[in-house]
Amino acid sequence: MDTLLSDLTVPLPEKNALELSSLFPEAQEYWLEIGFGGGEHLAHQAALYPHAGIIGCEPYINGMAHLLGRVRDQKLHNIRVYNDDARLLIDKLPEHSISKVFILYPDPWPKVRHHKRRLVSQSTLDMLARIMKPGAELRLATDDADYCTWMLERLQSHPAFEWQAKTCEDWLNPWSDWIPTRYEEKALAGRPTYLTYKRV
Repeated sequence: MDTLLSDLTVPLPEKNALELSSLFPEAQEYWLEIGFGGGEHLAHQAALYPHAGIIGCEPYINGMAHLLGRVRDQKLHNIRVYNDDARLLIDKLPEHSISKVFILYPDPWPKVRHHKRRLVSQSTLDMLARIMKPGAELRLATDDADYCTWMLERLQSHPAFEWQAKTCEDWLNPWSDWIPTRYEEKALAGRPTYLTYKRV
């Protein structure tokens, strides 16, 4: 497993932007999942869309181990990983290089004094806007009502993103290529929200 982790880990260049084509020589587009948890969704997407090179960011070693097991068992060849703060990776990605970004059930940091730690922030959205292609899709999910409001406030006021919802069903139901995760099964006791934004 250590060898597989070493093979899949994205090395960050010191000065230049990361060359995504060197990570995924056969990929037609590049995606990013920030905080993949146990890796169920990431592995599912990689299997469904073999043409996409997907980078998954996850700082917790247990989640990384679960994903590596899925990569090995399913023989997935279009996944690379980064085991640290996703913003360090995003800073090294080329402009307008990413076609899809997933932020699924990020830590809501419910205490007010911890809100500054929330991943979805003005600065993170600015960073994502730089790396996402025009027309690229940003998918977010949360089961925390306060964090949902927080996300909407920041995304609705950001000029680079446009909400794609037309009816309430669009944020109450998951995407057609969604796979339930262990975390979501716990979250279903509440009311998960699924948000889709386009980079404009």
